[in-house]
Amino acid sequence: MSDAVDIFSQQASNRRRSRLLVVVFIAFFAWLGFGGDYIAYEYTRLGSARGYHHVFPWIGLLLTAVGIGIAWWGWTTGPQRVLAAAGAREVLDPRTDRERVLVDCVEEMAIASGLPKPRIWIVPDDDPNAFATGHDERDANIAVTAGLLATLSRDELQAVIGHEMGHVKNHDVQLMTLLAGLVGAIALVADGMSRRGVVRVGGGGSGSRGDRNRGGGGGGGPLLVILLIVYIVSWILAPILSRVLAAWVSRGREYLADSMSAQFTRNPMALAGALEKIGAAVAPTKSVKQSFAHLCIADPAGRAVNSREGGVADLLATHPPLALRISRLRAMGYQEQKRAGTFVAPVTTT
Repeated sequence: MSDAVDIFSQQASNRRRSRLLVVVFIAFFAWLGFGGDYIAYEYTRLGSARGYHHVFPWIGLLLTAVGIGIAWWGWTTGPQRVLAAAGAREVLDPRTDRERVLVDCVEEMAIASGLPKPRIWIVPDDDPNAFATGHDERDANIAVTAGLLATLSRDELQAVIGHEMGHVKNHDVQLMTLLAGLVGAIALVADGMSRRGVVRVGGGGSGSRGDRNRGGGGGGGPLLVILLIVYIVSWILAPILSRVLAAWVSRGREYLADSMSAQFTRNPMALAGALEKIGAAVAPTKSVKQSFAHLCIADPAGRAVNSREGGVADLLATHPPLALRISRLRAMGYQEQKRAGTFVAPVTTT
């Protein structure tokens, strides 16, 4: 099987998995609303006639509507909000030689990928990093930090741009923008509802203490208690689980974007060198917020969990280990050298 066919099969597989994850994301969000309705119904259904009986699922309908509204707003305005939050400046007229090199690299990778030229942005941050955002290839944006421009060679910069163009070509930016909106929606609603005590469902209605002592506290027994505990835990874990899902999607897509960069540039060693320099940077990318950290080519916070595989890393890491990505790219480079007849095997001594 050719590399191109393998890449296309990965694209199809990732798109199927992404759609499934979005469905799970939204279903979990709906559970937070309609689950509360069911608990309130069970808690109040045996109350006195004067007490409150929760029958209409207004919590679920309202919460789902609010969540969809916030997600839609995050989706439609996502790229602008990400760029504004990072303090990015659009490059319309290159001011320096490095900015001109950046524009040239973007134009070259647009031609190589067969995509329209994206808008170019520079983030005023000394840590080397880059990300792409947008809805599709027609309104894509590529942003690099000032530190990346100052650190990488031309070939390495071109390879990083190729990586981000790979995200655009594979429609990753579309999915990641949607996921960022969903992550923000769940975080905002969970925080707002917990502040207002909505999670404490069911005050038993407006009945008196005597009503509740005569059975107005509701039915359900131990099963309702267990369900209530699960519901409260869901609220507590909602922001964490939403980030876990976003991280899960992001990890596999970084490998694919690395492969696309190698395909566009025919120089996987350049991206390997760029990732080495990015990984060697000590300071975090402070301009990038945690809500869209998964958009970056490398974890902006430099967390140790992103350097591991398996277990907790597979759940919490937004990016696969840089060392593994670099080793894969070097393997691609060795194959390219062998095909070109320029590979020289290392000499070993005994």
